[in-house]
Amino acid sequence: METIRRASHAGSWYTSNPQKLEGELDGWLRECGLTKSPDVRGVIAPHAGYSYSGRAAAYAFGSIDPTNITRIFLLGPSHHHYTPRCALSKATIYKTPIGDLPIDREVIEELKATGKFDMMDLNVDEAEHSMEMHLPYLAKVFSGFNYMHYDKKHGPIYKSIEALDKMGMEIIETGDPDEFKRYLSETDNTICGRHPISVFLHMSKNCSTKIKIKFIRYEQSSQCKSTRDSSVSYASAVAKLDH
Repeated sequence: METIRRASHAGSWYTSNPQKLEGELDGWLRECGLTKSPDVRGVIAPHAGYSYSGRAAAYAFGSIDPTNITRIFLLGPSHHHYTPRCALSKATIYKTPIGDLPIDREVIEELKATGKFDMMDLNVDEAEHSMEMHLPYLAKVFSGFNYMHYDKKHGPIYKSIEALDKMGMEIIETGDPDEFKRYLSETDNTICGRHPISVFLHMSKNCSTKIKIKFIRYEQSSQCKSTRDSSVSYASAVAKLDH
């Protein structure tokens, strides 16, 4: 059974509008101009309202390269509830206006089994702002980690994924490496093989022989209907001499 922690401070401490929030986070991350480093293993960031500390927080989160990170530990102080020990969340999902974050229940249970932790009631969790202020940044920075693109205009999630994938496939078919690079940058679609594909596009663009790329098959391992589902997309293409 899912236990959802609402984004209880959205609309007050930061905007609840997904497009506006994405724009603010994108802007602050771009302005900080930091290069993502695979050496970063932790950050310390402020947790005030975004109008006060959103820009400063970007300098922490903008350093994170999510590529090889498989689990996030989020720690924060308690402003409203006294506990002599660390408390673990009872939630299974942390909601944000720009995407839900699943809680690793196995790790929670392992920590709980040590007897060294209290459990935090959901109302206490939702009253506390310290960790919530980091959630939109985590959802943004790790958008390619457990990545799920969902544009509701396409209907079910799996249809949205298909639309995003086929947009990329159509761009690859044009043979334009710069357009493919732009697509990857704008969508963060986690295409495994994107770098070899880019090399091939550059090669074919600069080759004296004209080559035409055509995708001939697209499948999904499963049809995602909720944000807890996952799937892998499979696509096959051929590159032929274009007479």
